Amino acid sequence: MCCLFGLIDYKGTLTARQRSEAIHSLATAAEARGTDATGIAYRSRGRMHVYKRPLPGHCLRFRIPHDTQVIMGHTRMATQGSAKKNYNNHPFQSRAGGRSFALAHNGMIYNDLALRKQERLPRTNIQTDSFVAVQLLERGGAVTSRALRDMAEKLEGSFSFTVLDHQDSLYFVRGNNPLSLCHFPDQGLYLYASTQEILDKAIEELPFPVKDREPVGLVCGEILKVDARGTQSRCWFDDSRLWYGGGAPYSFSFEYGWGKQKRFPEPREAYTSHTQALKSVAGAFGFSPWEIDQLLQDGFTEEEIEDYLYCGEL
Repeated sequence: MCCLFGLIDYKGTLTARQRSEAIHSLATAAEARGTDATGIAYRSRGRMHVYKRPLPGHCLRFRIPHDTQVIMGHTRMATQGSAKKNYNNHPFQSRAGGRSFALAHNGMIYNDLALRKQERLPRTNIQTDSFVAVQLLERGGAVTSRALRDMAEKLEGSFSFTVLDHQDSLYFVRGNNPLSLCHFPDQGLYLYASTQEILDKAIEELPFPVKDREPVGLVCGEILKVDARGTQSRCWFDDSRLWYGGGAPYSFSFEYGWGKQKRFPEPREAYTSHTQALKSVAGAFGFSPWEIDQLLQDGFTEEEIEDYLYCGEL
């Protein structure tokens, strides 16, 4: 239960200060889904840069360079790998085929250890399940829609990814975790966050006006590429290996078409009145009921989840 967020200013209509302020608004709103760490990735002067710290979003002061027009961000609720060790935090920076890229993930990957063994991926000090996606792209030797499709189809669990490449193209890999994207064509601007509630809150806090928004549809099994000129292109991946704990009862995959989703086993705690109450208020904090189920399955108690929802501590 982390949060993806960011912007694409493909017409260059914002000043560097406005971009910094927009990212601060997004990062602050994204704290609803994680306060353990915050990070951003962007390109400037032909190089990829990642700035991340084990701090809540509102504590960071972003200084976006004037030549940067695409910023990819992440706030983290740590479930695997200590956030105090900054290398565990997102975004992750790496290279594929000699080209730099950065990746951020929202969700939980359950077959990361099996994939590392199966694919003979090198050992690393990074402890998060998310890093296996970076290693698969490294092994694939490129960041393209095809490479992202191949990576996504090997993963089991839950995810949505954003990936920034060396040409300022931003990829949205929409799995079974939420992701909301809005286009403001008059201003040449895209803004996104993991949930619509978080995105709306951030837009309300922007220090400059935006208007005539156009929601950009993203469904499970879809990869959307938005290039440096703001042009969209799409492809699909087979989502039949993903797992669901609730939400819509059907999903689309190339192999099976529209069919019933796989589901996480229901934990015992899911049937208590306390848990049902937590699920009923989860939406106000930017979470889905099935994400509460995920935390219960991972061993968190109802009291710990309630403390996180109301106090931001888990």
